[in-house]
Amino acid sequence: MVEQSIEIGAGAQEVGRVELTIVMPCLNEAETLAACIEKARLGITRAGVRGEILIADNGSNDGSIVIAEKLGAKVVHVREKGYGSALRGGIEAARGEWIIMGDADDSYDFSRIENFVEKFLAGYELVMGCRLPRGGGTILPGAMPWKNRWLGNPSLSFIGRLLFKCPARDFHCGLRGFTKEAYGRMGLKTTGMEFASEMVIKATLKSLRIAEVPITLHPDGRTRAPHLKPWRDGWRHLRFMLLFSPKWLFTWPGLGLLAAGLGMAVPLSISPIKLGHVQFDTNTLLVASMMILVGFQVSFFGIFTQLYCVARGLLPENQKLTALLRWFCLERGIIIGLIMLATGLGFLAAAILKWRSVGFGLISYPESLRLVIPAVTCITFAIQTVFSSFFLSILELKHD
Repeated sequence: MVEQSIEIGAGAQEVGRVELTIVMPCLNEAETLAACIEKARLGITRAGVRGEILIADNGSNDGSIVIAEKLGAKVVHVREKGYGSALRGGIEAARGEWIIMGDADDSYDFSRIENFVEKFLAGYELVMGCRLPRGGGTILPGAMPWKNRWLGNPSLSFIGRLLFKCPARDFHCGLRGFTKEAYGRMGLKTTGMEFASEMVIKATLKSLRIAEVPITLHPDGRTRAPHLKPWRDGWRHLRFMLLFSPKWLFTWPGLGLLAAGLGMAVPLSISPIKLGHVQFDTNTLLVASMMILVGFQVSFFGIFTQLYCVARGLLPENQKLTALLRWFCLERGIIIGLIMLATGLGFLAAAILKWRSVGFGLISYPESLRLVIPAVTCITFAIQTVFSSFFLSILELKHD
């Protein structure tokens, strides 16, 4: 159900055209909603655009809906619960070419949105607010809990910038704007707090033009506890960012383990290594073997995840991965596996011959393990390669 709204401003030449929609998700925000709507009305007037105010209600029962309707805001009732669900429902109902979203708790000043409009006019597709002083923003006393200000937000913003090369300093600022066309291109899927992370990540991956404007974060005007749970929602954001970056979650750690394991295993397969008073021998070779096998499998997880995410539309196609997979077909994987299997069997045969030379009796363990460990490693590596190649081929199957 959508109620009639009152359009604000006179910036458009066409009758009925809406340039800007301000969307606020709402769940029992009766204490602060009126102030937010009035500030949004003032902000639209100051920006000189024709706009509308839209409240995406997510099941309020405290009179929020009555307040919104009385003040002439459009109300969209979103049944599916969650921050992301409310915003998606509101954005899909918005008529504006540009959309600004922000919480309805009076922590963001909607009367000062002219900087966002200027960025839209300059051609930017996603405009992020920045609350952090290093980006020109201001956090007023009491506006943000210490663990959010000094731990959560800086850490998550740093990780987001590292993983995705996003230019935004304040990765999780809730006051942000975007064009309706860009929103359609992002194809956002999440329903909870991860919606904010998904938007920035996909905007970056799709090479949208992103800008940042300084804003002031105010203490919210509610007497009840906020919906946000710092530790729980912080973990959800971190988990989501890692899942959207299979290179950092799987590929780089896997390749690092693989390289380190090979670097130790190859020389130790020949002879012990002594560094000062420390001697590395077959025990270290066994650890190196574990690193090789785990690193190899984790690296393949990265490829599997990348293909899955591309097939589901969660990540754009990776040209380097596509080129690699054109070369690494099922048949080549089987051939590599057979070569490794033959190598492993060769080491195993050498170990058996060495055992035979002492009449299958007691044998020197360091020397025998120097053959057995590479044998087991190569055979396991071969099995992983063959079955991973089959699974990779299944993921690459075309389907309707």
